[in-house]
Amino acid sequence: MKYLVMVQGSQVDYDAYGGKGSPQSPAWSEQDLKVMFAHMEAINNDLAESGELLDAQGLVEPSRTRFVTAGQDGRPVITDGPYGETKELLAGYWVLDCASLERVTEIAARVARCPQPAGAPEHPVVIRQIDERPESELFTS
Repeated sequence: MKYLVMVQGSQVDYDAYGGKGSPQSPAWSEQDLKVMFAHMEAINNDLAESGELLDAQGLVEPSRTRFVTAGQDGRPVITDGPYGETKELLAGYWVLDCASLERVTEIAARVARCPQPAGAPEHPVVIRQIDERPESELFTS
């Protein structure tokens, strides 16, 4: 079964990674970042070796996000960041092919144990199974 495993983050988190702390998140040191990247690289290497890793990507900060909606006239309405009102957005993801929900939950728990500075906000790791049913079965009961 295929799963999307997602980590979330806010602009405050990305600012903290760049050394700009705030009351919501302390500044990360260069060593903090190295430890975090080593943790994630070890997970990726293990998943690649086991054959479970299909894709993994980190995403740029929310201030570089673009939202596109349909206007009343049907033309696109484009809003560029930063988004002060946005709390959390997708910060990175893995697409995994795992034997069970229990296995992908083990992986998500490992991701959640990523080292971070004291006082940094903890964000949940979200698991969503990818719907691989044929189109003809999607809307049948």
